[in-house]
Amino acid sequence: MNSTVTTSVTEIVLPGKVEPEGLELRVRELPAPAKGQVVLRMDATGVCFAEQQMRRGKYYDQPPFPFVPGYDVVGTVTAAGPDVDAAVIGRRFAAVTKTGAWASHLLVDAVDLMPVPDAVDAVAAETVVVNGITAWQLLHRVAKVAAGGTVVVLGANGGVGSTLVQLARHAGITVIGTASPRHHATVTALGATPVDYRDPDLYARIRELAPDGVDAVFDHVGGDAVEESWRLLRKGGTLVSYGTAATKDEDGSSQLPVLKLFARLNAWNALPNGKSAHFYNFWAGKRRCRASWQQRLNEDFAQVLGLVADGVLTPQIAAEFPLSETTAALVLAESRTVAGKVVLVPEA
Repeated sequence: MNSTVTTSVTEIVLPGKVEPEGLELRVRELPAPAKGQVVLRMDATGVCFAEQQMRRGKYYDQPPFPFVPGYDVVGTVTAAGPDVDAAVIGRRFAAVTKTGAWASHLLVDAVDLMPVPDAVDAVAAETVVVNGITAWQLLHRVAKVAAGGTVVVLGANGGVGSTLVQLARHAGITVIGTASPRHHATVTALGATPVDYRDPDLYARIRELAPDGVDAVFDHVGGDAVEESWRLLRKGGTLVSYGTAATKDEDGSSQLPVLKLFARLNAWNALPNGKSAHFYNFWAGKRRCRASWQQRLNEDFAQVLGLVADGVLTPQIAAEFPLSETTAALVLAESRTVAGKVVLVPEA
């Protein structure tokens, strides 16, 4: 039956532009779910690059401080509001929240719930919510690289990158992946040829591996080096840019680096050389038609979860921390020493 009972919630608050140690733990009462909402008990959430930018005030459209971060979540429905089928109570779902998931419980619109089968562990599923959907869409909806092609994945040890490498290899695509030497064994095990991202001759090394150019470059770095990514493409190749990590520590507007990148990509698209450049935005299309946007997410997430369940895709879990140790989790995620995703779980 639908619930009108409030729930005590523990959550992590980002009070302003602070170091990870400045995060605050708060306990409050969560209201009963309103019409169309459910209460989701968090089984796993994660620390991703978006939160690292948010604490610096650098995420493109983050809310004003203070707020609770947390980009995605896997959890179990404990209560349902009016006009929500009570059959969802007790079932496990994932949701993309953008903010709010660093909490023991949270309110989620029922239309945003994506089923998670019992066969997939909650932490494994959390690792491939945004990361898995993003990687699937980059490869299959944007770049559309055919089997036999060659691609470059920048940050092949990261959450999106490690998933992208595995999806590409499963699709019969050769992958060159950049990473620090400490992660080269991991990148090799995933099926890619590793290249040191700090090598001053990085792009020359990639050209040695693919002298005729590559079919796609997946670039989350942005900045001036995106021009080198463009030059790696063969005729007919595609540059897919999906971030501006190069500017994360720079002061100033969070929007300016993105706008400069847009201008660059648009200028390249106007050139008559057969190449194309795209900026991938996970949220594109939601305002125009939320139903079709959410349907694409559901379809793509189901594809990714199916590969996880079949053992084709192995979620790269860097570490697990209880929610109360989010500061340590964020420090580790920002250390550039991990492969995969840092995950937060409920208290023991």
